[in-house]
Amino acid sequence: MTQSNLGTILLVCTSHELLGETGHKTGFWIEELAAPWYVFLEAGYDVVIASPGSVRPPIDPSSLQPQFRTEAVKRFEADDAGMAALAASVPLSRIPDTNAFSGIFLVGGHGAMWDFPENKELTRLLDEAASSCKTIGAVCHGVTGLLAASDPKFLDTRAVAGFSNEEEAAVGLTEVVPFPLQTCLEAKRARSVAGAAFSIHVQSDGGLVTGQNPASSVQTAKAMLQAKEP
Repeated sequence: MTQSNLGTILLVCTSHELLGETGHKTGFWIEELAAPWYVFLEAGYDVVIASPGSVRPPIDPSSLQPQFRTEAVKRFEADDAGMAALAASVPLSRIPDTNAFSGIFLVGGHGAMWDFPENKELTRLLDEAASSCKTIGAVCHGVTGLLAASDPKFLDTRAVAGFSNEEEAAVGLTEVVPFPLQTCLEAKRARSVAGAAFSIHVQSDGGLVTGQNPASSVQTAKAMLQAKEP
């Protein structure tokens, strides 16, 4: 990490690595960590990686396929400091409060569908961040973490992007994931705003910034920083 005076962003990754009953592995989508990591660092923020579990967050093997290995991913894989931060990720239970952080960013990947929505520690941190008006960002399946907020009105009428039902069907996982993200957002009375499948699409509603898919990772992180500006 670099040292800065601007503050620290908490990046939260899933700890879940089993893709339902398929026998395949999942985890976090590495582009959705790598791209925001550099956006935040280069803007002058420190970054801390955390996860619900006590082991290194698992990288979704699919996200390492050649067609998905963006320049940010390649850079992160070769970045000793970044890989060390991932290996030393902090369990959410060891973060006492959000006072040390300027904002929280929820990294996506299908694993988040299993361990984000009902995680009590994530609920605690999101509730604290919301009550103290800290910026909250999330991309793709990381948006499932917003379902953990205890305030039933947290998403009410707010414009939110996330991996759409159309995209889930396109990757053939509608019957594998525990719930359809877009449908659940709508059930929470969020204004689920979906862009064209797999295109860059970001929604910013006050201090809540969300992106639809891996392609939206850079712009979601940048929009989160813009939301922090006075």
